[in-house]
Amino acid sequence: MTGVPASAAGGSSRAHAAGGSSKSDGAGTVGADSGAGQGEGTKPARGGKLTAAAVNQASVWNIANLLTMLRLILVPGFVALMLADGGYDPAWRSLAWAAFAIAMITDLFDGHLARTYDLVTDFGKIADPIADKAIMGAALICLSSLGDLPWWVTGVILGRELGITLLRFLVIRYGVIPASRGGKLKTLTQGVAVGMYVLALTGWLATLRFWVMAAAVVLTVVTGLDYVRQAIVLRRQGIAERKAALEETEA
Repeated sequence: MTGVPASAAGGSSRAHAAGGSSKSDGAGTVGADSGAGQGEGTKPARGGKLTAAAVNQASVWNIANLLTMLRLILVPGFVALMLADGGYDPAWRSLAWAAFAIAMITDLFDGHLARTYDLVTDFGKIADPIADKAIMGAALICLSSLGDLPWWVTGVILGRELGITLLRFLVIRYGVIPASRGGKLKTLTQGVAVGMYVLALTGWLATLRFWVMAAAVVLTVVTGLDYVRQAIVLRRQGIAERKAALEETEA
C-alpha cells in the first residue's frame, strides 16, 4: 500500500469578488464556497473542523487496513497450523495452506483498494510490508525447520527482502524505487511455490513445486540485483541534481 496519508483540511475557503473557489483536502473531501461578496471572506462551515478531524481519526479503520490487520493476525495462526501434530499431518498442512492462501489474496486486494479509493494511511504504509514479509518469512522458516526446504533457499529469499527494504530507506532521500513488473512476478512465483511446499504433495506435483521454487529463487536474485542497480542510479541522479541546484543558488 503506497501513497500519501489522508489528512484533514480544517481551514476556511474564501469567496472572492470575481466568483467562488474550491479546495480539496488530502482525504478527497471537497469543500466549495461560491458567491458575489465584496471584500469580506465567508466564515468556515460550522463543524467543518470537527468533521474533518473525525474523518482523519477513522481513516485507519478502512477496508484496506483491516485486510492488512487480518494478514498480521493470520501469521501466528498459520504457524500453529503448520506445526500442529509434528508438522507432517496432511490435514493440518491443508488448513495451514488455506491460511497462507487467504493472506496472499488479501495482499493482492488491500493495496489496490487503498490506491483506488484513496484509503492510504501512515499505518498502512508501515504495516503492509511488515505483514507481507511476516507471512512469507513464517512459511519459509517453518518449511526449513521441518526439513521440507533447504535453509539456503530461505536465507536467499529473506535476505533479499530485508536487504531491498533497507536499501529503499537508504536512498529515500533521493527518491522512491518503484515496484517493477519483475518484482511483482517474483512475489507471485514465491507465493505459488511456498504454497505448494506447504501442502503435502507427492509424485509429479512434488517435482513441479521444486521447479516453481527454483524459478522463484532465480527471480528473487535477478530482481534484487536490478533494485540495487536502480538504487545506485537514483543516488547518482539525486547527488547530481543537488549539486546543480547548489551551484545555481551560489551563482
